[in-house]
Amino acid sequence: MIKTPPYLQPGDVIGIVCPSGAMPVEKTSECVRVLNEEWGFRTKVGKTIGTQFNYFSGTDEERLNDFQQMIDDDEVKAILCARGGYGMTRIIDKISFKKFKKNPKWIIGYSDITVLHSHLYANYYISSLHAPMAAAFNGAGYINRFVQSLRNALEGKKAKYTADPHEFNKKGEAIGELAGGNLSLLAHLVGTDSDSKTRGRILFIEDIGEYLYNIDRMLYQLKRSGKLSKLAGLIVGGFTDMKDTERPFGQTAYEIIRDAVSEYDYPVCFGFPVSHGKENYALKIGVGYKLRVGKSKVMLEE
Repeated sequence: MIKTPPYLQPGDVIGIVCPSGAMPVEKTSECVRVLNEEWGFRTKVGKTIGTQFNYFSGTDEERLNDFQQMIDDDEVKAILCARGGYGMTRIIDKISFKKFKKNPKWIIGYSDITVLHSHLYANYYISSLHAPMAAAFNGAGYINRFVQSLRNALEGKKAKYTADPHEFNKKGEAIGELAGGNLSLLAHLVGTDSDSKTRGRILFIEDIGEYLYNIDRMLYQLKRSGKLSKLAGLIVGGFTDMKDTERPFGQTAYEIIRDAVSEYDYPVCFGFPVSHGKENYALKIGVGYKLRVGKSKVMLEE
Protein backbone atom coordinates (compact mmCIF):
# COMPACT_ATOMS: atom_id res chain seq x y z
CA MET A 1 0.00 0.00 0.00
CA ILE A 2 1.35 3.39 -1.02
CA LYS A 3 2.08 5.78 1.84
CA THR A 4 0.39 9.12 1.27
CA PRO A 5 1.70 12.22 3.09
CA PRO A 6 -0.85 14.12 5.20
CA TYR A 7 -2.95 16.61 3.26
CA LEU A 8 -2.49 20.27 4.09
CA GLN A 9 -4.52 22.39 6.47
CA PRO A 10 -4.87 26.21 6.48
CA GLY A 11 -1.73 27.76 7.94
CA ASP A 12 0.52 24.82 7.07
CA VAL A 13 4.00 25.68 5.83
CA ILE A 14 5.14 25.00 2.26
CA GLY A 15 8.89 25.11 1.67
CA ILE A 16 10.07 26.47 -1.68
CA VAL A 17 13.44 25.38 -3.07
CA CYS A 18 15.40 25.07 -6.32
CA PRO A 19 17.16 21.70 -6.11
CA SER A 20 18.11 21.72 -9.80
CA GLY A 21 18.22 24.72 -12.17
CA ALA A 22 18.40 28.36 -11.11
CA MET A 23 15.39 30.68 -10.85
CA PRO A 24 15.30 34.45 -10.17
CA VAL A 25 13.46 35.60 -7.03
CA GLU A 26 11.07 37.75 -9.06
CA LYS A 27 9.78 34.72 -10.95
CA THR A 28 8.78 33.05 -7.67
CA SER A 29 7.27 36.07 -5.90
CA GLU A 30 3.75 35.62 -7.28
CA CYS A 31 3.76 31.97 -6.27
CA VAL A 32 4.78 32.92 -2.73
CA ARG A 33 2.09 35.62 -2.60
CA VAL A 34 -0.66 33.27 -3.79
CA LEU A 35 0.28 30.49 -1.39
CA ASN A 36 0.26 32.95 1.52
CA GLU A 37 -2.57 35.33 0.65
CA GLU A 38 -4.92 33.40 -1.65
CA TRP A 39 -4.56 29.78 -0.56
CA GLY A 40 -4.11 30.33 3.18
CA PHE A 41 -0.77 28.59 3.66
CA ARG A 42 2.53 29.93 4.94
CA THR A 43 5.81 29.70 3.06
CA LYS A 44 9.45 29.17 3.91
CA VAL A 45 11.79 30.12 1.07
CA GLY A 46 15.02 28.19 0.72
CA LYS A 47 18.49 29.59 0.11
CA THR A 48 18.54 28.27 -3.47
CA ILE A 49 15.86 30.69 -4.66
CA GLY A 50 17.49 33.53 -6.59
CA THR A 51 21.01 32.08 -6.46
CA GLN A 52 23.10 30.63 -9.27
CA PHE A 53 26.20 28.54 -9.82
CA ASN A 54 26.81 27.91 -13.53
CA TYR A 55 23.69 26.14 -14.81
CA PHE A 56 22.45 25.30 -11.33
CA SER A 57 20.86 27.18 -8.42
CA GLY A 58 23.96 26.46 -6.37
CA THR A 59 26.79 23.99 -5.99
CA ASP A 60 25.83 20.36 -5.44
CA GLU A 61 26.51 20.81 -1.74
CA GLU A 62 24.42 24.00 -1.48
CA ARG A 63 21.46 22.44 -3.28
CA LEU A 64 21.73 19.27 -1.22
CA ASN A 65 21.88 21.17 2.07
CA ASP A 66 18.94 23.40 1.18
CA PHE A 67 16.74 20.47 0.22
CA GLN A 68 17.86 18.38 3.20
CA GLN A 69 17.01 21.22 5.56
CA MET A 70 13.48 21.41 4.15
CA ILE A 71 12.73 17.69 4.37
CA ASP A 72 14.07 17.58 7.95
CA ASP A 73 12.14 20.68 9.06
CA ASP A 74 9.16 19.52 11.16
CA GLU A 75 7.28 22.74 10.43
CA VAL A 76 7.37 22.21 6.66
CA LYS A 77 4.44 20.06 5.47
CA ALA A 78 5.11 20.20 1.71
CA ILE A 79 8.02 21.16 -0.53
CA LEU A 80 7.42 22.96 -3.80
CA CYS A 81 10.33 22.75 -6.20
CA ALA A 82 10.29 26.14 -7.90
CA ARG A 83 11.59 24.80 -11.22
CA GLY A 84 13.15 21.78 -12.91
CA GLY A 85 16.03 22.07 -15.34
CA TYR A 86 18.81 19.66 -14.47
CA GLY A 87 20.74 18.72 -11.35
CA MET A 88 18.67 16.39 -9.16
CA THR A 89 20.56 13.34 -10.39
CA ARG A 90 23.80 14.81 -9.04
CA ILE A 91 22.49 14.94 -5.45
CA ILE A 92 19.73 12.30 -5.14
CA ASP A 93 22.00 9.60 -3.67
CA LYS A 94 23.25 11.94 -0.95
CA ILE A 95 19.84 12.98 0.37
CA SER A 96 18.94 11.34 3.68
CA PHE A 97 15.30 10.24 3.76
CA LYS A 98 15.61 8.75 7.27
CA LYS A 99 13.38 11.34 8.90
CA PHE A 100 11.21 11.75 5.80
CA LYS A 101 10.28 8.03 5.79
CA LYS A 102 8.71 8.35 9.23
CA ASN A 103 7.00 11.66 8.54
CA PRO A 104 6.56 12.09 4.77
CA LYS A 105 5.51 15.37 3.22
CA TRP A 106 4.36 16.25 -0.27
CA ILE A 107 7.15 16.83 -2.79
CA ILE A 108 5.85 18.92 -5.71
CA GLY A 109 7.25 19.48 -9.20
CA TYR A 110 7.83 17.98 -12.63
CA SER A 111 10.51 17.80 -15.35
CA ASP A 112 13.84 17.16 -13.54
CA ILE A 113 11.84 16.52 -10.35
CA THR A 114 10.79 13.24 -12.00
CA VAL A 115 14.03 11.91 -10.46
CA LEU A 116 12.70 12.63 -6.97
CA HIS A 117 9.24 11.23 -7.69
CA SER A 118 10.65 8.03 -9.10
CA HIS A 119 13.19 7.66 -6.27
CA LEU A 120 10.55 8.06 -3.55
CA TYR A 121 8.20 5.62 -5.25
CA ALA A 122 10.87 2.99 -5.97
CA ASN A 123 12.63 3.05 -2.61
CA TYR A 124 10.11 4.16 0.00
CA TYR A 125 6.71 3.66 -1.62
CA ILE A 126 5.76 7.23 -0.74
CA SER A 127 3.46 9.27 -2.94
CA SER A 128 4.46 12.67 -4.36
CA LEU A 129 2.94 15.27 -6.67
CA HIS A 130 3.83 15.69 -10.33
CA ALA A 131 2.36 19.16 -10.64
CA PRO A 132 2.82 22.82 -11.70
CA MET A 133 5.75 24.74 -10.23
CA ALA A 134 6.36 28.41 -9.35
CA ALA A 135 6.33 29.95 -12.86
CA ALA A 136 2.84 28.55 -13.52
CA PHE A 137 1.44 31.01 -10.96
CA ASN A 138 2.64 34.06 -12.91
CA GLY A 139 0.36 36.22 -15.07
CA ALA A 140 -2.75 35.16 -13.12
CA GLY A 141 -1.92 31.56 -14.05
CA TYR A 142 -2.88 30.43 -10.56
CA ILE A 143 -6.53 30.97 -11.50
CA ASN A 144 -6.54 28.28 -14.21
CA ARG A 145 -7.76 24.77 -13.52
CA PHE A 146 -4.30 23.23 -13.82
CA VAL A 147 -2.71 25.24 -11.02
CA GLN A 148 -5.94 24.91 -9.05
CA SER A 149 -5.59 21.13 -9.40
CA LEU A 150 -2.42 21.43 -7.32
CA ARG A 151 -4.34 23.18 -4.56
CA ASN A 152 -7.07 20.54 -4.71
CA ALA A 153 -4.51 17.75 -4.50
CA LEU A 154 -2.75 19.31 -1.51
CA GLU A 155 -6.09 19.70 0.28
CA GLY A 156 -6.98 16.04 -0.32
CA LYS A 157 -9.68 16.41 -2.95
CA LYS A 158 -10.04 13.43 -5.30
CA ALA A 159 -9.02 14.07 -8.88
CA LYS A 160 -11.31 13.53 -11.85
CA TYR A 161 -9.77 14.73 -15.10
CA THR A 162 -10.97 14.55 -18.68
CA ALA A 163 -9.18 14.78 -22.01
CA ASP A 164 -10.30 15.09 -25.61
CA PRO A 165 -10.30 12.02 -27.85
CA HIS A 166 -7.34 11.49 -30.17
CA GLU A 167 -7.11 9.49 -33.39
CA PHE A 168 -4.23 7.38 -31.98
CA ASN A 169 -6.06 6.42 -28.78
CA LYS A 170 -6.56 2.74 -27.97
CA LYS A 171 -9.86 2.29 -26.17
CA GLY A 172 -10.22 0.42 -22.91
CA GLU A 173 -10.14 0.67 -19.12
CA ALA A 174 -7.22 0.36 -16.73
CA ILE A 175 -6.85 0.46 -12.96
CA GLY A 176 -3.44 0.80 -11.35
CA GLU A 177 -1.00 2.93 -9.44
CA LEU A 178 0.22 5.95 -11.38
CA ALA A 179 3.89 6.15 -12.34
CA GLY A 180 5.87 8.26 -14.77
CA GLY A 181 6.90 11.80 -15.59
CA ASN A 182 9.39 13.24 -18.03
CA LEU A 183 10.39 10.66 -20.66
CA SER A 184 14.04 11.77 -20.78
CA LEU A 185 14.40 11.29 -17.03
CA LEU A 186 12.54 7.97 -16.98
CA ALA A 187 14.96 6.62 -19.62
CA HIS A 188 17.89 8.19 -17.75
CA LEU A 189 16.89 6.37 -14.52
CA VAL A 190 16.74 2.87 -16.01
CA GLY A 191 19.14 0.62 -14.10
CA THR A 192 19.66 3.07 -11.22
CA ASP A 193 18.40 3.02 -7.64
CA SER A 194 15.71 5.50 -8.68
CA ASP A 195 14.25 3.29 -11.42
CA SER A 196 10.59 2.65 -10.56
CA LYS A 197 8.60 -0.44 -11.49
CA THR A 198 5.95 -0.08 -14.19
CA ARG A 199 4.39 -3.57 -14.30
CA GLY A 200 0.65 -3.26 -13.66
CA ARG A 201 0.91 0.53 -13.42
CA ILE A 202 -0.65 3.31 -15.45
CA LEU A 203 2.38 5.07 -16.91
CA PHE A 204 2.34 8.70 -18.05
CA ILE A 205 5.02 10.39 -20.15
CA GLU A 206 5.71 13.90 -21.45
CA ASP A 207 8.71 15.83 -22.78
CA ILE A 208 9.98 19.08 -24.25
CA GLY A 209 12.70 20.24 -26.62
CA GLU A 210 13.98 16.81 -27.68
CA TYR A 211 15.07 15.60 -31.08
CA LEU A 212 12.57 13.21 -32.60
CA TYR A 213 15.16 10.47 -33.09
CA ASN A 214 15.94 10.73 -29.38
CA ILE A 215 12.27 10.23 -28.49
CA ASP A 216 12.43 7.03 -30.51
CA ARG A 217 15.67 5.96 -28.82
CA MET A 218 14.35 6.60 -25.31
CA LEU A 219 11.17 4.65 -26.01
CA TYR A 220 13.22 1.71 -27.20
CA GLN A 221 15.30 1.94 -24.04
CA LEU A 222 12.13 1.67 -21.97
CA LYS A 223 10.86 -1.09 -24.22
CA ARG A 224 14.05 -3.15 -24.11
CA SER A 225 14.25 -2.81 -20.32
CA GLY A 226 10.72 -4.20 -19.97
CA LYS A 227 9.07 -0.96 -18.91
CA LEU A 228 6.33 -0.92 -21.56
CA SER A 229 5.24 -4.52 -22.02
CA LYS A 230 3.20 -5.13 -18.84
CA LEU A 231 1.55 -1.76 -18.26
CA ALA A 232 -2.08 -1.44 -17.17
CA GLY A 233 -2.36 1.62 -19.41
CA LEU A 234 -0.36 4.44 -20.98
CA ILE A 235 -1.03 8.18 -20.83
CA VAL A 236 0.82 10.33 -23.36
CA GLY A 237 0.98 13.99 -22.43
CA GLY A 238 2.46 16.97 -24.24
CA PHE A 239 5.53 16.58 -26.42
CA THR A 240 6.28 20.23 -27.06
CA ASP A 241 8.96 22.06 -29.04
CA MET A 242 10.20 18.88 -30.67
CA LYS A 243 13.26 19.26 -32.90
CA ASP A 244 14.27 17.48 -36.08
CA THR A 245 17.59 16.80 -37.75
CA GLU A 246 18.70 17.99 -41.19
CA ARG A 247 17.62 14.63 -42.55
CA PRO A 248 14.02 14.39 -41.21
CA PHE A 249 13.13 11.55 -38.89
CA GLY A 250 9.88 11.16 -40.79
CA GLN A 251 7.43 10.87 -37.90
CA THR A 252 5.91 13.10 -35.23
CA ALA A 253 6.50 12.31 -31.55
CA TYR A 254 2.99 10.87 -31.26
CA GLU A 255 3.51 8.65 -34.30
CA ILE A 256 6.76 7.38 -32.80
CA ILE A 257 5.02 6.53 -29.52
CA ARG A 258 2.03 4.96 -31.28
CA ASP A 259 4.29 2.61 -33.23
CA ALA A 260 6.45 1.74 -30.21
CA VAL A 261 3.46 0.44 -28.22
CA SER A 262 1.34 -0.86 -31.13
CA GLU A 263 1.93 -4.51 -30.17
CA TYR A 264 0.48 -4.11 -26.68
CA ASP A 265 -3.22 -4.39 -25.93
CA TYR A 266 -3.57 -1.98 -22.99
CA PRO A 267 -5.48 1.32 -23.37
CA VAL A 268 -3.45 4.30 -24.57
CA CYS A 269 -4.46 7.95 -24.33
CA PHE A 270 -2.74 10.68 -26.38
CA GLY A 271 -2.92 14.40 -25.69
CA PHE A 272 -3.61 14.21 -21.97
CA PRO A 273 -3.08 17.56 -20.17
CA VAL A 274 0.25 16.81 -18.51
CA SER A 275 3.12 18.75 -20.03
CA HIS A 276 5.73 21.50 -19.80
CA GLY A 277 3.04 23.90 -21.00
CA LYS A 278 0.08 25.48 -19.23
CA GLU A 279 -1.94 22.26 -19.48
CA ASN A 280 -0.47 20.31 -16.60
CA TYR A 281 -2.79 18.59 -14.14
CA ALA A 282 -1.52 17.59 -10.70
CA LEU A 283 -0.98 13.82 -10.58
CA LYS A 284 -0.21 11.76 -7.46
CA ILE A 285 2.60 9.31 -8.09
CA GLY A 286 1.87 5.85 -6.67
CA VAL A 287 -1.81 6.51 -5.99
CA GLY A 288 -4.42 4.25 -7.59
CA TYR A 289 -6.25 5.71 -10.59
CA LYS A 290 -8.81 4.49 -13.09
CA LEU A 291 -8.22 5.34 -16.74
CA ARG A 292 -11.09 5.11 -19.23
CA VAL A 293 -10.30 5.70 -22.86
CA GLY A 294 -13.57 5.92 -24.77
CA LYS A 295 -14.64 6.92 -28.24
CA SER A 296 -15.77 10.41 -27.26
CA LYS A 297 -13.98 11.08 -23.98
CA VAL A 298 -11.01 10.13 -21.84
CA MET A 299 -11.27 10.13 -18.06
CA LEU A 300 -8.67 9.68 -15.33
CA GLU A 301 -9.90 9.57 -11.75
CA GLU A 302 -8.69 8.53 -8.33
